[in-house]
Amino acid sequence: MASRPEELRTTTPAPWPLPRFGLGCAPIGDLYGSVDPGTAVATVHAAIAKGATLLDTAPKYGDGLSERRVGDALASVDRERVQISTKVGWLVGEGNGPSPAFGRDDVLRSLESSMRRLGVDHFDLVHVHDPDDHLDETARHTLPALIRLREEGVVGAIGAGMNNHVPLAELVRRTDLDVVLVAGRYTLLEQPALADLLPLCAERGVGVIAAGVFNSGLLANPRPDAPYNYHPVPDAVLERALAIRDVCVRYGVPLRAAALRFPLGHPAVVSVLVGAATPEEIADNLDLARHPVPTEMWADLRTAGLLDPLAPVP
Repeated sequence: MASRPEELRTTTPAPWPLPRFGLGCAPIGDLYGSVDPGTAVATVHAAIAKGATLLDTAPKYGDGLSERRVGDALASVDRERVQISTKVGWLVGEGNGPSPAFGRDDVLRSLESSMRRLGVDHFDLVHVHDPDDHLDETARHTLPALIRLREEGVVGAIGAGMNNHVPLAELVRRTDLDVVLVAGRYTLLEQPALADLLPLCAERGVGVIAAGVFNSGLLANPRPDAPYNYHPVPDAVLERALAIRDVCVRYGVPLRAAALRFPLGHPAVVSVLVGAATPEEIADNLDLARHPVPTEMWADLRTAGLLDPLAPVP
């Protein structure tokens, strides 16, 4: 596997502190629809210009397409300006869709392929990707392989990324993680990760990256045909999202602004990922993330039963 020259391996920059916002690069891997290659590159550049310098990608995003497009964007960017996060656990690029691959050799093979697609020789952060059904193998083989690469300086920090907060908490208990990425389970709409994952991470000094903060689109624009966790939205969930929006409107706060700001109120959350497929989309979201949110608004959401009373707010 390619790696940094021996004399530089211990000087790989750690990813801390991470920027408050990063770019989720699944959309430029054609997650929701075809994206023009030039638009994909411009989206990455727009995110970096706005300070969202954590670029989160994965082989699983578009069968390597997202990584290739991030790599194209990096060709004209100072590598030290950005933090590159990718993932292991699924081998791609053979035309048959992703296949689970959580062994030590799989990790090396996956990262070597990611290096080629991204045009880099080290990673600031590597997650084990969706190991929900492979927790034992992840604990016994995948993470020890990543720990070794962390010791060698090829990887700056290691983590795990899932949509389910319960197995993430189990991995935090069992292994030596630096960070976790939790998608959709700590948002303005719902906070189940507050029961176990977030306090555990705060106790153990594990950073939390919050992703899916719009719950795959519902909090961006609540409506009957909006997606919720990549599926049609149930009526009760839509009703809750609309009620949250109504409270925000009373305070003149765009719903997206509140959704982007909310996770950062928890002391364990170190960064929020914002997915985007165009430069305009990422610029608009990052501008909204700076919108002021009155303290009284969070209090009203609690009073209305729309926010967990134990959830810290910004």
